[in-house]
Amino acid sequence: MAISAALNQTATRFPSFPKLNHHRPFSSTSSLFTRPTNNHSISLLKFHSDHHSKGSVIVRLSSGDGSNNSNGSNGGGSKGGEGGGDNGGEGEGDKSKGELVLALAQFGRSLENVPSDLVKAVESGRIPVSILERYFELKKSPFFKWLLQFGGFRERLLADDLFLAKISMECGVGIFTKTAAEYEKRKENFMKELDFVIADVVMAIVADFMLVWLPAPTVSLRPPLAGSAGPIARFFFSCPDNAFQVALGGISYSLLQRIGAIARNGAKLFAVGTSASLVGTGVTNALIKARKTVEKSFVGEVEELPIVSTSVAYGVYMAISSNLRYQLLAGVIEQRVLEPLLHQHKIVLSALCFAVRTGNTYLGSLLWVDYARWIGIQ
Repeated sequence: MAISAALNQTATRFPSFPKLNHHRPFSSTSSLFTRPTNNHSISLLKFHSDHHSKGSVIVRLSSGDGSNNSNGSNGGGSKGGEGGGDNGGEGEGDKSKGELVLALAQFGRSLENVPSDLVKAVESGRIPVSILERYFELKKSPFFKWLLQFGGFRERLLADDLFLAKISMECGVGIFTKTAAEYEKRKENFMKELDFVIADVVMAIVADFMLVWLPAPTVSLRPPLAGSAGPIARFFFSCPDNAFQVALGGISYSLLQRIGAIARNGAKLFAVGTSASLVGTGVTNALIKARKTVEKSFVGEVEELPIVSTSVAYGVYMAISSNLRYQLLAGVIEQRVLEPLLHQHKIVLSALCFAVRTGNTYLGSLLWVDYARWIGIQ
């Protein structure tokens, strides 16, 4: 079987290889490159016709062991036969490289138009070639083109093109839903406990971004770890960013790796929650002091918040409750349920994601108030 592609400056064509005119004269700039493998032969032929000024690139993938190609002008048959003893991983890698060349030819792009980490991930088979289509679509927007320069955004946007919209949803509704939840729990004491409300809202808004960022499904673009890395570092490096995310390409995750993703994100969210709480309670205590200075009657009505205990408690809450809720939301509800059903209806998909995330944020606020009262910090 043979697949051939010709890329011209004006259009992309895919003629069959036998139709090429082998008697057409070539200029001195012609070049031929052949890379044989045990199962595939990839040939790149670049030429300039004496009668035409346009250059062409011919990409040919041939399957077989190379034994029947001994009559070919590129000599690939004998070399292909020599590769029969190589392992199957090299053949798979060459197959992915051939698919990458074909995909770039189809999009009219070259390797210079694609980041090196994305090229290596496709060549190694860690992500499918179809990811390139999303990459080139996103690059049409100047803003997304700028964001794709950053590895973290690139990994998340290629896995979910609505990732940025979800961050906006989360942060946008955070203030309103958390304030409403605080009012629902505190009722007539809402104004008296306004300092607690402010602390909760500030902590939540600071953490909202990371709650979307850390559990978000990603494509694997990270380079491999150094050989000196220990077994624990290697294990957590191999874990997915979301415990429930769909595995792409030739990657698969074991149950232990998915559990490791929950543990790793839990540790990160504990650090984020503790830091956010330190900022939030610090701001609230500063407001309380300022209010006591201005209003003498306010002295004794509201006590300053315990910074350390509140911060640690919020870190634990994010590591357990927020971690599990957001992993389920991003990896199961959105990626496995809503996305497959509404992939072609982005507006409806965005609306449903907005509704689900709004409900999750409101639920989280209610759970936090109950948790804070249960452990005695409020």
